[in-house]
Amino acid sequence: MTREILDQWQFVWAAYALGIGGTLATVAWSWIAMRRAERRRDRSREK
Repeated sequence: MTREILDQWQFVWAAYALGIGGTLATVAWSWIAMRRAERRRDRSREK
């Protein structure tokens, strides 16, 4: 009788990839939003 054993490391690497990818996406999104807000602030000070 053969048993299939699940390799848990695939799930571990997938979790790391999702966690790191999500973190990088959040950092990029926040940085873009910050730059956009700084541009709006600079434009409002010029008027």
